[in-house]
Amino acid sequence: MSVTIADITFDRVEYDAGADVLYLHVGDPSTAVDFDETPEGHALRFDAEGRLVGITLVRPKHLLEEGGGLHITLPVASEVSARELTPALSA
Repeated sequence: MSVTIADITFDRVEYDAGADVLYLHVGDPSTAVDFDETPEGHALRFDAEGRLVGITLVRPKHLLEEGGGLHITLPVASEVSARELTPALSA
């Protein structure tokens, strides 16, 4: 399974249903060397070249149920629809 956000396809997708946290990463998670947080409280991970390689979405299921999508401020703001995330949250 993969999830695409802002033209980045995250091929490592893990959902912790108990904590309602979705972990998305491009390739090996150990490539992340820099970290930041979005204004919405999600964690961003970047590789040594500054490319976004990981996102940790906090309470995505709750946010989708509440509003039908969620907003993530990346280097470019992105909207994520329920259609895009629901399969990952159901896995």
